[in-house]
Parts: sequence; C-alpha cells; structure tokens
Amino acid sequence: MLFLCMGNVARSILGEAIPNRIGAGRFVAYSAGSRPKGEVNPYALTLLQRLGFATEGLRSKSWNEFAQPGAPALDFVFTVCDNAANEICPVWPGQPITARWGVPDPTAVEGSHAKIMRAFRDAHETLKRRIELFINLPVRTLERISLQNRLREIGISAGEKSQA
Repeated sequence: MLFLCMGNVARSILGEAIPNRIGAGRFVAYSAGSRPKGEVNPYALTLLQRLGFATEGLRSKSWNEFAQPGAPALDFVFTVCDNAANEICPVWPGQPITARWGVPDPTAVEGSHAKIMRAFRDAHETLKRRIELFINLPVRTLERISLQNRLREIGISAGEKSQA
C-alpha cells in the first residue's frame, strides 16, 4: 500500500509507519509525495519514536519512485491530503484500489511545542483508526467495487469521528 500527500513529510509518513507495525506482516506500506520536501518533519519522527515505532528508512520521496520499473506492486493507494486546506492530491494511475483519507496537515499548525505535538498525535490517531478498520476487512474475499466502497466509507466515517 502507498500513502500519498504533497510533501511526504508527516501524514503519509505516519501512514507508512502504522500498517508496517500493526499489520502483522500482512501488508507492506510505503509513502511518497507529489512534491516531496526531501526530509521528514522532526515532529513526525519524534512522535513515532515516542510511540515505539522504528523510524529507520523513513524518508521524503517522490511518488515517481513507485512508477519506475521494478517498483513494488501496489494494491492500495491512499491520499491523505486535507480537502479543507485546499490541497491538490495526486491521482495515482494504474489499477490499485484508491481512497481519499483526508487528514488535517499537522505541519500547518503554529504555536507551542505542545500544540504542534497534539496536532501530530491527532493525525496519527485518525490514521491509526482508519488503518485498523482497513486491516480488519476481509480484503481477500471482498469484490473490488465493494472493497473500494468500504475504503471510501472508512475515510469519511473515521474522519468525522476524529473531528467530533
């Protein structure tokens, strides 16, 4: 699975880390950006390390890496850009099942260290909830259109719950 956003510095990085840990080897996740900034946001790394995630190998990279010959085959692509911020999410060509799981951008939050860390924790919790719902789906037995609809529903329902 691939998690995409523009800069590949925070939300998509969190999206990459979570299923690689909680997916119990059932999934391999990657992240990328349409306009990668070249380095992972230090708040994202700090949060992941505090939560016990391995952060080695996490890096900001272009989604073009996944369109090259020899790139990993992708079954799922999730865009995590936030519609509310008027971000333009990349559209992934090809046949993977896609879903938009918009998450507010924690890198846009200004203020104290505590306020910024809270925004990163909120983004992590939103993504974790969605990924947990996803990994508990009977992926191998659902028809493609049914799976596509379930993934879209996860992005909507989990997003509404996180903003309540």
